[in-house]
Amino acid sequence: MQILDAAAELFAAQGFPATSVKDVADRVGMTKGAVYFHYPTKEALTIAVVEAHYARWPGLLEAVQAKGLGPMDTLLELLDHTAAAFQDDPVVQAGARLQMEQPLPIDTMPAPYVGWLDLLEQLLAEAEEAGELRAGVSPAAAARVLVSTFFGTQHIAARLDHRAETTKRWSEARDLLFLALRA
Repeated sequence: MQILDAAAELFAAQGFPATSVKDVADRVGMTKGAVYFHYPTKEALTIAVVEAHYARWPGLLEAVQAKGLGPMDTLLELLDHTAAAFQDDPVVQAGARLQMEQPLPIDTMPAPYVGWLDLLEQLLAEAEEAGELRAGVSPAAAARVLVSTFFGTQHIAARLDHRAETTKRWSEARDLLFLALRA
């Protein structure tokens, strides 16, 4: 895990092209050979970081659902915690950056956004059934807008202030969107 965390920090800070296996090895105080023992290529290390990024989300969803909130509040809480992860978690930051850079063939890494679209549409459909979604709002369309807004917000925060204001930028967008979505 030490190697993966070091790679994530480097990928998040400087991207795929500027990060070498030697950089990762130096960060953890190992030889390149020791890193290659665990990850046979830089590409394998990249895939492992992206997979670790995706592995964060089920636990986060489970923790939010354990609170027993309604569908709209679950959705809101999930996205707020996700914004905090994009702001503070190097693995999440690296996974996002690597997927934006697309350093590997497209079929090598998970398809970005698809799981989020499905999950948010499901939560919004539950909100609709519970009478929490504004009448006439399509759960599928709302999910697409939320995903686009959320990931656009985190991308802008990454580029303009190195993610320091990710949660602030998200809360501003969230407040406007949820005014339009809530019944």
